[in-house]
Amino acid sequence: MDELTAILSQFELISVVDIALVTLIFYGILRLFAGTQGVQLLRGVLVIILVGALAANFSGLTAFTWLIRSGGVAILIALPVIFQPELRRALERLGRTGRLFSRSRDTTMASILISELVSTCSRLSLLRAGAIIVLEDQTGMREIIETGVRVDSLINTELFLTIFHPGTPLHDGAVIIQNDRIVAASCVLPLTQRSLSDTSLGTRHRAAIGITEDTDALALVVSEETGSISAARNGRLARRLDERRLRRVLESFYESRGQFLDIQGPEKEAEESE
Repeated sequence: MDELTAILSQFELISVVDIALVTLIFYGILRLFAGTQGVQLLRGVLVIILVGALAANFSGLTAFTWLIRSGGVAILIALPVIFQPELRRALERLGRTGRLFSRSRDTTMASILISELVSTCSRLSLLRAGAIIVLEDQTGMREIIETGVRVDSLINTELFLTIFHPGTPLHDGAVIIQNDRIVAASCVLPLTQRSLSDTSLGTRHRAAIGITEDTDALALVVSEETGSISAARNGRLARRLDERRLRRVLESFYESRGQFLDIQGPEKEAEESE
């Protein structure tokens, strides 16, 4: 009891701040790796570090202790290579500060865009026409746009139906939207490398998750097999959306961009895949 009292007596405000900062760092790392393949790699690295530390402190083996301590430098060098995708994603998120200084756009225009997109997805769903529509946010998508065909048109339901009509040259790929314009069609998106629990998810859904893992975009998907509508953002997929829930997702997206619409808070998507 006396030892515990002595330890507590050494605690100062700076010690609390120090512990809080370390806790936040570990929490941020865990949030960063959550739901990715990096989780297993991180666990393996932590196990190696823990076993090595215990062995070095309690084994009394001088040569082994030297090996563990020397290997720590190699691990530090290897970590940026092993976790490159996760680290890149973290740096991109830290760099997304432009929205703090962006001016609010006309909410009437945002409402029109939302109505057009909801109408488009609903009609594509009825037609069982597979589609993927990506709405750019703060992260630029120039490299993705260059993989497709330039369109540069106002958002229009009839144009979407033409692009995604089965058999047309541009239907097999993603449409990219910047602000209030369709800038490109038939774009190639990166596929997520995560192992998804639902094996029924096809290439379009994997592409929607993949592009939202790398950027802050919102991706809308219409399934060719079932006609169901899904939305992906931040690597998470909400499935089987009706018109009301889809509208809420879009309103939340434009609200986060500083294009606030006079709505109640967006509903949380109940169904998410890994």
